[in-house]
Amino acid sequence: MTLMTTPPIDQQEDEEMLVPHSDLVEGPQPMEVAQPEAAATTVENPPAEEIPTLKFTWSTQGFTRLNVRKLYSDIFVVGDYKWRILIFPKGNNVDHLSMYLDVADAASLPYGWSRYSQFSLAVVNQMNSKYSIRKETQHQFNARESDWGFTSFMPLSELYDPTRGYLVNDTLQIEAEVAVRKVLDYWSYDSKKETGFVGLKNQGATCYMNSLLQTLYHIPYFRKAVYHMPTTESDAPTASIPLALQSLFYKLQYNDTRVGTKELTKSFGWDTNDSFMQHDVQELNRILSEKLEDKMKGTVVEGTIQKLFEGHHMNYIECINVDYKSTRKESFYDLQLDVKGCKDVYASFDKYVEVERLEGDNKYQAEGHGLQDAKKGVLFIDFPPVLQLQLKRFEYDFMRDTMVKINDRYEFPLQLDLDRENRNTYLLMLTRVFVISTHSIVS
Repeated sequence: MTLMTTPPIDQQEDEEMLVPHSDLVEGPQPMEVAQPEAAATTVENPPAEEIPTLKFTWSTQGFTRLNVRKLYSDIFVVGDYKWRILIFPKGNNVDHLSMYLDVADAASLPYGWSRYSQFSLAVVNQMNSKYSIRKETQHQFNARESDWGFTSFMPLSELYDPTRGYLVNDTLQIEAEVAVRKVLDYWSYDSKKETGFVGLKNQGATCYMNSLLQTLYHIPYFRKAVYHMPTTESDAPTASIPLALQSLFYKLQYNDTRVGTKELTKSFGWDTNDSFMQHDVQELNRILSEKLEDKMKGTVVEGTIQKLFEGHHMNYIECINVDYKSTRKESFYDLQLDVKGCKDVYASFDKYVEVERLEGDNKYQAEGHGLQDAKKGVLFIDFPPVLQLQLKRFEYDFMRDTMVKINDRYEFPLQLDLDRENRNTYLLMLTRVFVISTHSIVS
């Protein structure tokens, strides 16, 4: 997931220079709030839909003595459909409790059946309910996918720890809240009509790229700068990144149906295999920014990438017992924030600026003072108009010799204030930041 801050652009010196030609900007653009009156009425007064919903509680006694690989709950009915909970008490080939919502009568349903549900599953903490673990998701169930849920719901070490409160008197209590909606007809859904926007086609494994492109498209200053990159009639979109990106953004703005990305990926020099390979979104973002920055040199939009995305921080080492301090100013285009062990963005920033002690065998060699105990850390000097936060959702597991996704719950506010209460230790110069969230970049 990428978080971006977008303060008003009206303070930029050359805003007029970045306004596209009149044939591109007359009337409201899809990214803007303004909509035709009839469409606004439809959005404001949608027809009420009665959604069948049920909360189901399941208590399993003698849990630690269970000698089964998987276990089903009793059947319950929501929206005239039969459901049940499926758990793997010792994990479904993982060291976590595995838990799913299951269509109870899947084997007897007619060919082509389908049903759509939004639901949450929870393991209740019987000592303190605020520590209950709840996870939410949605799924369109069918014959091939008649159960859906969480393979790694919670660590078995926490579940079976009698001091944690999840097992009391050897009883596990599980809750499910299930809402059944009408089956979504994706083929007849008109994105342009319903939302004012169209999406991008997935070429194979390009969801990360599509999310990045749509995020960049929704930054007005960036999009207008792309429109102003000079191209010629002899340029071919498959060989020119500026022209391919201009074409893509124009189609996102004015097409009635989803837009393809093949011209753009060919301009990258990608072949079919690249489209089916999961790339790192941060690396793609940096490479794309560097190429655009290079193409913008000597044009009216030179410096746009730096102006939008570049911030600065200061790395410092300060001796504790002598008067010596070393500092180094560095620029950044994005920040990588830890997710593991952090409940929200603020906790991630706390960890980012956490002070490290240099002592013992790790003392700092201070010029003119020899080895000294010291403090090492980082403080921000300023944030850019658009702050890109890359969440470190993956880490290398040495035991499995593979990258593992961190599925821990992680929160971020719609408005991020890094100067709130005692948070000003992040900054050398106080800055207020506004945040909008975008689609998850790495799925």
